[in-house]
Amino acid sequence: MTSTLTHSIVPLSPLLNPKVKHRLHSRVLVRRVHDDQSSESYATSSVSSFNKKDAYDVGGKKSGQDDPEKLKVFWDDGFGTQTIDDAIEIAMELSKSDGGPPRWFCPIACGKPIKDSPVLLYLPGIDGIGVGLVIHEKTLGKVFSVQCLHIPVWDRTSLEGLIQLVEETVKIEHTLSPNKPIYLLGESFGGVLALAVAARNPTIDLILILANPATSFERSPLRSFPYIVNDWPEEHYGMLFYIMSPIVGDYMKISMVKSYGRNHLESIWQLLASFYKDLPLLSAMHRILPKDTLAWRLKLVESAAAYANSRLHVVTCQVLVLASGKDNILPSKDEARRLYRRLKHCDVRVFEENGHTVLLESGVNVLSAIKTTYMYRRFSKHDILKDFLPASMTEFKSSLVDAWWYRLYIDAVMYSTMEDGKIVRGLGGIPDEGPVLIVGNHMLMAFDVFPIVSEFLREKKLSLHGLTHPEFFHVNLEHEYHMVPLSDLLKLGGAIPVSGKNLFKLLANKSHVLLYPGGAREALHPGKLFWPDKQEFVRMAVRFGATIIPYGGVGEDDILDLIVDYNDMKRNPILNHMVNIANQGKTNVREGMRGEVAKQQLHIPLFLPKLPGRLYFKFGRPIRTKGKENMIDDDDYLQRLYMQIKSDVEKSIAYLLKKRDNDPYRGAFQRFVWRMKHGSLDQIASFEP
Repeated sequence: MTSTLTHSIVPLSPLLNPKVKHRLHSRVLVRRVHDDQSSESYATSSVSSFNKKDAYDVGGKKSGQDDPEKLKVFWDDGFGTQTIDDAIEIAMELSKSDGGPPRWFCPIACGKPIKDSPVLLYLPGIDGIGVGLVIHEKTLGKVFSVQCLHIPVWDRTSLEGLIQLVEETVKIEHTLSPNKPIYLLGESFGGVLALAVAARNPTIDLILILANPATSFERSPLRSFPYIVNDWPEEHYGMLFYIMSPIVGDYMKISMVKSYGRNHLESIWQLLASFYKDLPLLSAMHRILPKDTLAWRLKLVESAAAYANSRLHVVTCQVLVLASGKDNILPSKDEARRLYRRLKHCDVRVFEENGHTVLLESGVNVLSAIKTTYMYRRFSKHDILKDFLPASMTEFKSSLVDAWWYRLYIDAVMYSTMEDGKIVRGLGGIPDEGPVLIVGNHMLMAFDVFPIVSEFLREKKLSLHGLTHPEFFHVNLEHEYHMVPLSDLLKLGGAIPVSGKNLFKLLANKSHVLLYPGGAREALHPGKLFWPDKQEFVRMAVRFGATIIPYGGVGEDDILDLIVDYNDMKRNPILNHMVNIANQGKTNVREGMRGEVAKQQLHIPLFLPKLPGRLYFKFGRPIRTKGKENMIDDDDYLQRLYMQIKSDVEKSIAYLLKKRDNDPYRGAFQRFVWRMKHGSLDQIASFEP
């Protein structure tokens, strides 16, 4: 573990603490504390020695204390507990600094990350203050060792000097942890700074997160802004930020940050009050960016954009671009498309309703974007299981599956079977300890995955890893602009591409796994099981002594009316051609198999929505395979077990089809009346098992 103190006469805000990592640049005191209880001191100026016993992390805990191993489901990410008010308070404190040099700090709000967390270096926009992550500090601080770059107001470090400063820090981090990636989160100007550093260090494992990067400077209104600043009267300079404020960001979304992640918004009057309360604080910007400083920074942005654009072809690291659809300062959405084409390994997330200050606005969760693009990793290679981060409270509460209207529309009813055969409401019959393999039938369009996974999160506090068709994880840029499309929602819930290797890893890790033997064929033509004659998942489950839970689900016929299915499409020459074109280059996970299950071409069947009924799920009696590990080569035993699982699924389906006729709340209207009477969607009554 390492610790840093900075040698400066600049008073730091009480909301900040010196970085808990070793940093080295000119005129900054650097001290490193080793884990072996020995201590060393490094300094670029005369200072006193430093001993490890004096090093404390956030909250007064000693730095030698072990980091938490991993996060639990519904971990508290603290999202929205800090707002622009906190950012301005800290910025005003930091703006009192002297002329330099630039330095790193770690916000106290970041807290202590989980074990083996990588470093994340935040590179600020044109303001240079380094507080742009204030909304995300608590969230990112759980899984990263966060450091923020602060460029003092009167500092005039050149572009080359800033690049070298970041570059030196990157090299030190790489030397200290050569097997870990280093994240550079650059906003606007910081984005081009990050690209410049990446271009100069192609052999270092970097991951770039670029929020509205200023690489599009030449095509933006900023190009003419230096002339406006130079001609603006000094005595009226403060008015410039009031005039520019509606253009810079969406301040209604900034005011709504506190309500992000909840199923209700503050009243319009509360939002307006918050908006008018925050707006006068923008007058502080003329102190953070005096006229001379703004003119200097605009020149830096122009130079940095030209520098980075000339070197995009040598950037080989992973890049994630977070682009705003309503950025009035930079053409960020178009720029995201350009970078997607120019960079070798680039993903994009577009936030259509957000402005330039995307990191300070509601509707944006940086960690969720990193997770859903599989860019979070703690070592040189991404491990889809070990690097999985469970859903936080904010992610769940702000997702579709917890929206009241979605729950009212679907309102899935869950039943499970205890060891003694008793059927109970809820998931009481599902073992808490893994490995557990849950096997069942797909409903139309596979939307049954969402209520099952969400109920496991809500009731069992468990991540249920659904084995999903690989194509859901490779969606083209043209089809995946928003933060939570179908594939992103699956990933946040724990979905993993279906493969024998991934099933092996999940069971070996004693996870809870959701498997559909019928696959895409069953999901796109519901009503019967399309299972293969033999299934290797049984052998795998027995090998690890997993508990197998067969389940059946019904109800899609009460929600959607199927008009044209796969067979109908194949008989129509035009639709058949469209299906074949859409599947060119797509993965067929059933290649080599025979029968209906092999018809895995992806397509969208035509259907009409119906006045919603209700979804029903029944989890059968647990089938224990612990102690049967010696039977993995007994094909007869494995086939009997497989047929038993299939039979139990069919029995559960038949049970639900019969019993749902006795449900007084099968219709959406009856459930709406229940909600009006009881004020809750939890445990709406259903049939008695």
